[in-house]
Amino acid sequence: MISRLLKPDWLWQQAGLMTAGMIIDEKDFFREATIRICGSLEIEKALHQCLVYISEFIPADQMSFHVYHQEQGVVETVAHADLNSGKAMSVRTPLPPEGRRQVEEQRSVRIRIIDRLGDDPVTGPVAAKMKASDLSAVVMDLVLEKTMLGVFSIFSHPGERFNKNHIRFLSLLNRPCAIALTNSLRYRELRKLRDLLADDNRYFQDELRRLSGEDLIGSEFGLKGVMEMVRQVAPLDSPVLLLGETGTGKEVIANAIHNSSRRKQGPFIKVNCGAIPETLMDSELFGYEKGAFTGALSQKRGRIERADGGTLFLDEIGELPGEAQVRLLRVLQEKEIDRLGGTRSVNVDIRIIAATHRNLESMIDKGEFRADLYFRLRVFPILIPPLRERKTDIPALVRHFILKKSHEMKRLIIPDLAPGAIDRLMAYHWPGNIRELENATERSLILNPGNTLFFKEIGSRISSTNKQDRFKDNTKTGESLELDAVVCRHIKKIMNMCGNRVEGEHGAAKILNINPSTLRKRMKKLGIPFGRKAANRFGSSSKGDDSCR
Repeated sequence: MISRLLKPDWLWQQAGLMTAGMIIDEKDFFREATIRICGSLEIEKALHQCLVYISEFIPADQMSFHVYHQEQGVVETVAHADLNSGKAMSVRTPLPPEGRRQVEEQRSVRIRIIDRLGDDPVTGPVAAKMKASDLSAVVMDLVLEKTMLGVFSIFSHPGERFNKNHIRFLSLLNRPCAIALTNSLRYRELRKLRDLLADDNRYFQDELRRLSGEDLIGSEFGLKGVMEMVRQVAPLDSPVLLLGETGTGKEVIANAIHNSSRRKQGPFIKVNCGAIPETLMDSELFGYEKGAFTGALSQKRGRIERADGGTLFLDEIGELPGEAQVRLLRVLQEKEIDRLGGTRSVNVDIRIIAATHRNLESMIDKGEFRADLYFRLRVFPILIPPLRERKTDIPALVRHFILKKSHEMKRLIIPDLAPGAIDRLMAYHWPGNIRELENATERSLILNPGNTLFFKEIGSRISSTNKQDRFKDNTKTGESLELDAVVCRHIKKIMNMCGNRVEGEHGAAKILNINPSTLRKRMKKLGIPFGRKAANRFGSSSKGDDSCR
């Protein structure tokens, strides 16, 4: 490992480096150091092994690899090692203007000694983060095929300095260090892409399981007009707003637009704006950087970023909180997002399709939805008719659901419809639209294990008692016993007790033990005013207010 040369000690500075009476020449030093610095793709391990070897001949105490981002004027430390261990990292240090100028002026000086790191405008900010401002160092630019790849720095022992002989030997390692750094960075990038690919694969597999995958039943009958509009807008990147009652198949139409567009090879990412808690909305939509908040142990891409190159489907857009509406407007206008805790914007190439069953224009009048966002989304609105207005599609839909649900239940024989079953289905008004029809088909398959489906339960109400028994407890008060009515009365009672305060230590949310935003949503749904509106609607007592009956 170490060449023992029989030369007088006074010749050691000319012949090589000496330690403990042993001399090593340039060839041996180059070979042994190269073996170590190129011995692992995990650069922190290679750096530590190389430092342990070099420290036998040179007063080296720490070593680091850095990459300079010229456009940003930032030095990124990617690996650091001391005599105990090595560590991979990504510590970014902005340089002052003087430091940036010095970097450009010293391009021709590939290796140099800095007597005190803290006094140099380039190394000073970096050394301060490593608590090495008082140390001496050798700094070497790593160049391969006339390309500047990074910087290799060797810090001295406290109180010791490097000399020209150290510079001569360390300069031999320029090419091996450059190769080791570029290989490690490429390996790190491949690992990152592999992790992203695995993450995407898991995410898309989950999305595929959730997607129903139904054929578009009714495209030649009840949905013929809708499909004509789909064919017109699908080849474009214009935003689309799908309007219609709950259960009309807005997601299926959105999927049809995506599959008919030039983005069909890209992802189709669905976001149910009403199902994500307000506190998690930003992190779910826009993602976050590592360390952005407690528990953010790694970087996470949001659903908008996952839709890059494809389509983002925002279902129940009317439930989107106000702050998220502002940030979504920027996505539509600028095609870029900011992750939580991020310092730079991320460009995204997405097509947005939004859907809602709510009256957004009425929400704008009440201040619950931004008018500018509405008009950005409403470039091409499509109104999907309810099932009661396209009953000609019911026979085909029922047969489709019978086949689908029979396979899910593993029924060997696909049942037929009994005489009169279709008439019964066509006569019903279907307030729950296609979703109700699908559920009714599944219920009929459960209730009729034979080979015929009758759908006799269509239109019947589920009840454990008769009408007289259900209302015998409230004949004196005249109050409704429906769940929403009971909840409405209770919330009003608590609000009166709290002086119409929702949040705070003495607010209604605290007493009811629920999140304030959840309480507000429930109150909006039940028509209970809060805030400034509350004073004009009901006073200190809910007596005489029959809006909950």
